[in-house]
Amino acid sequence: MEKQNFLAVDIGNSWYKALTSDGEFKCEYQIPNTIALFDEEFYEKPYNDEDVDFLENLIVEVKSQAILDKREIYYIGTAAAKQRNVSLTTFNNQKVDEDRTYILLFSLAAYHAINLNPDHTELHYTIDQLAVSLPTTQYKEKKDNFKQRLIGTHTVIFHKVPCIPEPKEIVVKLHVSDVIIGAEGACAYLGLTRDQETLGIKDENIVNDSKKGIIIGDLGGDSVDFVGIKNNKPVSSVEGETFGINQFLDHIILKVSKNELYKFDSRSELEEKLFAGPSEWYVEPFAGVRKDISKYIIPQLKSMAIKYLEHFDRVRSSSSDIKGATRYIAVGGAAKLAQRQIQEAAVRWAERGRPIDLLFPENMEKLNVLGLMILAKMKQLKKDQETSRSLISTNS
Repeated sequence: MEKQNFLAVDIGNSWYKALTSDGEFKCEYQIPNTIALFDEEFYEKPYNDEDVDFLENLIVEVKSQAILDKREIYYIGTAAAKQRNVSLTTFNNQKVDEDRTYILLFSLAAYHAINLNPDHTELHYTIDQLAVSLPTTQYKEKKDNFKQRLIGTHTVIFHKVPCIPEPKEIVVKLHVSDVIIGAEGACAYLGLTRDQETLGIKDENIVNDSKKGIIIGDLGGDSVDFVGIKNNKPVSSVEGETFGINQFLDHIILKVSKNELYKFDSRSELEEKLFAGPSEWYVEPFAGVRKDISKYIIPQLKSMAIKYLEHFDRVRSSSSDIKGATRYIAVGGAAKLAQRQIQEAAVRWAERGRPIDLLFPENMEKLNVLGLMILAKMKQLKKDQETSRSLISTNS
């Protein structure tokens, strides 16, 4: 698998997290799940081209059978978040059916291709295995359609590229050879228990706990994806819910805008403050004026923590396959943000006689994308082994 290209992307409602593996060359990317229509009339040319970060100035046009509208040009990621017409994800959005999914996904892959070939303005890049995730609420019905729309050739045109001569464009043709779709939560289990390089088991304790049962609660933007693990395999009777941190972020943004006269560009801007910790929980609506916003943040995190545990309790009570589970694991960026509030709520839960003793793993916000990379490598290894057996059979 040394010369093969792998791309794993956790398609989050707030962030797209990506890992790449091209032989010895490995990269990690993260961009906000935001897009905005580009309008040449209102485009502000950077004062100094060399000072512009390309990743923060992505203006793309995507030509693909996967999308419906092939004529539009978009800002994506950080660039989109700064626009007045920024588009964020809607509640319970259907990722497979929305153009934004493919625009962001293909553009991120093409951006990586440019990083590998910085001196080219036209290039081809083949992805041997693309691994992407879907919420458990969409996984069963949508995964086959998603795979078919991703396989094939897709063209991404980057406009207004810093430090590139006029017409300041780079064209990337992506060739996606194969795709594997993972369910959020189940991917986190892979990321938690298997080694990225050897693909072997790296945490025997958790695998042994799965003999009695494990429940993983992957708390994201618009879904909490529960996965039951029994004997090292997911069980079918455990499913997720359309509940996540975005509704609480939106409430904070609304309160801050109304009471402190400060408008966040996007949910990702607020999340970055939350990840930075309480020392950064303030805004500056005017130069030299700092406003504490912790009074809007903490109640929302507490409310989300309580509802998260309520969902955990419902799942462990409703699934016959996973009754008697001995390990409960919290994963996802939202769970990391609210870890303190979840742990405080769990104390009160225990006092009521319903203890939920949660494990908060290291890198819990990255476990899905780590698991997706493992899925990609395992599938390619299986294909390579089948090819080898076929060649041996033909030659014998």
